[in-house]
Parts: sequence; structure tokens; C-alpha cells
Amino acid sequence: MRQRLNLDTLENDAEIDMTPMLDIVFIMLIFFIVSTSFVREAGVEIERPVSSTAEVKENQGVMLAITATDEVWLDRQPVDVRMIRPTLERLKVEQPDLGVMIQADKEAKTGLLVEVMDQVKMSGVEQVAVATREGAG
Repeated sequence: MRQRLNLDTLENDAEIDMTPMLDIVFIMLIFFIVSTSFVREAGVEIERPVSSTAEVKENQGVMLAITATDEVWLDRQPVDVRMIRPTLERLKVEQPDLGVMIQADKEAKTGLLVEVMDQVKMSGVEQVAVATREGAG
């Protein structure tokens, strides 16, 4: 006795289960989001001074910028000099090996740069660098 083929059951069996593929896509998405290092910028345009002894350093973490008009910016937001220390202390609790990169415009006042550096040091941050451009002084 012959069995009849039911075409309806063959069509239902031919469906592809998309769940495993979606799981893999989401896992890859999470992996790339977690493994991506985000570039932080100061938030303002700074004309860095030229230094003949400049060294290329890895991104420090927190960006501080001092503009030519003596405004201080901390991670793309204007900030009062007195607020640098408490902000960095809070960030240091979250990230103990925190480093700070200071980008001071070549027209900025040296006194303000020293004041900003003092606030950074008083916050407990040990890794502090001042950004310059490479060139013949």
C-alpha cells in the first residue's frame, strides 16, 4: 500500500528557525559595543602649543581643555575651576586608574593652567599630561 505525500506538511517543515541567528547577531552587537574604545574630546577647538620634545601618549581618559578666552571645559561641558576637583574625585572612585589630559590653548594664561593642574593633583589623580603638537619649537 502506498502512502500519499501530503504537500502541506512538506511546506511547514521547510521553514527556517531564525532564533539562533538573531541570538548570534545580538551577542556580536554586545561584543562590539563593549570592546569599542570611545574617543573623548574636549568639546572645543584648541590651538595647542608646539613642542620639539612632544611624545605620543595613549588617551588618558578625562579631557580638560583651556581655551584662548580662559574658559575651562571638562569632557565637552564648560566647568568652573573650583568644580574640577570634586568632579575628578567622583570619577576616580569609579575608575581608580583615571588619567587626565589637559589641552591648553597656546594663548591661554599660564596661571590658569597651573590652577587647573593643582585642582587635578588635589583630586588624587596621578596621571596628568599636557597636550602639545610635535614640531620644531
